[in-house]
Amino acid sequence: MKASSDMTPTTEKAHSSTDAHIFLLARRPLIEERLGQLVPAETTEPTSVHRAMRWSLFAGGKRFRPTLVLAVGEIFNAKIETLLSTACAFEMIHTYSLIHDDLPSMDDDDLRRGRPTCHIQFGEAVAILAGDALQTLAFQTIAEDDCLDEGVRVRVIIETARAAGTPAGMVAGQSFDLAAESRVIKGEELELIHRYKTGAMITAAARCGAIIGGADEAQLNHVSAYAERLGLLFQITDDLLDVTASVEDLGKTPGKDARAQKATYPALYGLEATRERAQSVYHEACTALDHIEQSTHLLRAIACAVLERRA
Repeated sequence: MKASSDMTPTTEKAHSSTDAHIFLLARRPLIEERLGQLVPAETTEPTSVHRAMRWSLFAGGKRFRPTLVLAVGEIFNAKIETLLSTACAFEMIHTYSLIHDDLPSMDDDDLRRGRPTCHIQFGEAVAILAGDALQTLAFQTIAEDDCLDEGVRVRVIIETARAAGTPAGMVAGQSFDLAAESRVIKGEELELIHRYKTGAMITAAARCGAIIGGADEAQLNHVSAYAERLGLLFQITDDLLDVTASVEDLGKTPGKDARAQKATYPALYGLEATRERAQSVYHEACTALDHIEQSTHLLRAIACAVLERRA
């Protein structure tokens, strides 16, 4: 029997979040190994760019997006070999976005994943090139994946490109986020920013896993509904952590959002209301899974882990 979305939150979290962490621990070595194979060695020319790419990519990130590709794909019985390259492509795009977000012209941060940001370590020009190279390598990786038939490859590339760019993707979200600094915005605009900046790539990761697994349109729609709420939940908890966590917990500078006068849930609603909103969005994500016949226990576990995250 499926877990119900209206279970007592403590019971569901105590059981489910552990399962998500177990899944990540089992799959993470496969992701790391494939990333190591796909990204040129530091000794390959141009060495400065490849060193910078690997510096940021192998700095110990959570690998949330590639894990989501694998989790959704496996629910629809996709073999892990058909999922791994696409999963790694999502991590490359995510890492490129972090490199560029940290630049002085964007969020201007000097710490990421507990170490100096790419531009601090290698200079701005090399950091920009490293981000560019990771983005293009991501699409090359999908395009050259012989484990997928050509039709699936095209669909995955389209999904990924739409989510990474504009008008409703990550680049649009970053643009809207920058435009919202130092001005008062409403909740609807804040959710739109988060849906584009963070949620678009998370939704695309889930959709690509489902596409590779052969999900039909109805199943794909339900996966999308789940992932859209999951993406929003991820950003709400990120906003909370920026206020409540330490630099040791985060591996990056806390309090940056407030100092930059960024639009966040705690700034708009306060901490308690933001925590309540996180709970509500968590349940909305789980409810979307009620319509999927396959076992969705793992996806509920992942939502739980996001709700509980401390870093």
